[in-house]
Amino acid sequence: MATIYDCSDSTELLTGMRLARQALGMGELIVLPTDTVYGIGCDAFNEAAVRRLLEAKGRGRDAPPPVLIPGIPTLNALGENVPDEVHSLVKEFWPGALTVIVAARESLKWDLGDTHGTVALRMPDNDIALELLSESGPLAVSSANLTGQPAATTAQEAFDALGDLVSVYLDGGRVGQQVDSGNDPGSTIVDATGIALGRELTIVRHGAIPDEAIFRALG
Repeated sequence: MATIYDCSDSTELLTGMRLARQALGMGELIVLPTDTVYGIGCDAFNEAAVRRLLEAKGRGRDAPPPVLIPGIPTLNALGENVPDEVHSLVKEFWPGALTVIVAARESLKWDLGDTHGTVALRMPDNDIALELLSESGPLAVSSANLTGQPAATTAQEAFDALGDLVSVYLDGGRVGQQVDSGNDPGSTIVDATGIALGRELTIVRHGAIPDEAIFRALG
């Protein structure tokens, strides 16, 4: 049976992190806190684990998960010819609630679903998530809820939704922040893949970072 580990307790934190790393290495699913919502995650380079993640949420390959990363160097390692506009945004908002969609490097050996050669990347502003990412590498992570249901802002909400489909739950307390009415509680998602074709960067999900802040950072 899956266990929730209270990361405010140093002993449970060490145990939970160790078991989370083991679970990821075996292609299993974990739940971890981010700065916006709780996420269900797996090794981004394990195709079977990514399929398991999508099945747990009730999604198909047409809804590939974003990838959480530990820092900007990983953005450049996974993204192909990352535009200057993206570098301006991540300098302003990472770590934080900004997801950027860029062209993925063709050399990457992974299968996140029907990405059409792109990848959505984010560096979360959460110490537990960043520590795990620094040890495990990039993780495919989607909100820890069933598709169509509210995103989990506590580990217990995630457990109630996903139960034993997940091996380890890391409890970092309640997460998230109040966002403007009509916005998603998750990260703001911007698509920069059209810049190389002469198109402008577009906001595809209005989330925790207001649109005005995005435009202001772009000058």
